[in-house]
Amino acid sequence: MNRERELAQAFVDLADTYASDFDPLILFDRLVHTCRGLLDVDAAAVMIADGRGILKTMAATEDGAAFVELLQMQTGRGPCMDCFRTGEARGIPDVTAERERWPKLVPALLDHGYRALHTVPLRLHERSLGALTLLRAQVGDLSAADAHLAQALADSAALSLMHWSTEPARVDDVITRVQSAIAAKAALEIAKGMIAVYGDIEVGEAGRRLADYARRHRVSLADTAHGLVSRTMDPTVVVEGPLRGRPGP
Repeated sequence: MNRERELAQAFVDLADTYASDFDPLILFDRLVHTCRGLLDVDAAAVMIADGRGILKTMAATEDGAAFVELLQMQTGRGPCMDCFRTGEARGIPDVTAERERWPKLVPALLDHGYRALHTVPLRLHERSLGALTLLRAQVGDLSAADAHLAQALADSAALSLMHWSTEPARVDDVITRVQSAIAAKAALEIAKGMIAVYGDIEVGEAGRRLADYARRHRVSLADTAHGLVSRTMDPTVVVEGPLRGRPGP
């Protein structure tokens, strides 16, 4: 597939969440994997803010990227936090230059093999909802074209989040929808733990089986996780199901 077709497909995939069976967990997973596939980056992660303005990680392409986001959440410091607060994108072509500013974050970035990063806000009508973090193994910032595309993809995801319902939406409704997305993510993490324990498998493998079950049965990942957490669904059907497709969130 050539570059133009890849770009077109990326925006179609994000816009597909306008359907009535929208699943915010799939939306954020698509966003980070699309960024890693189309941009000159090695990993991506996205966080959105809850009603109190506290950022929560919604998806990450690698465990290292998820850890970097977690460390920023715990310390309240880092480029992703700054991006969310200011609503402005920022590139850091060499993270070692920021060691004094972020004494805990920079060593963690280097330990996981990341030498540079770029952050763009996840926003709606100039309202900052969160931030997308793009990590690079090599020193150097994103090209202007890649930075512009990253912002366009983030904006598209934010718009999809706002319009997942067929009912007309107001700008303030996004708070409720963000909260719903965060709750769905929390349920997914609990469900992963349940499947991991029940099947005596790794958490990552549990996530893949959950995603595979949802795809095969054409149900949302959020509903699958809720069914397990509420104990209305037998974990056996997830643990023993065949595996297909790429890793889930």
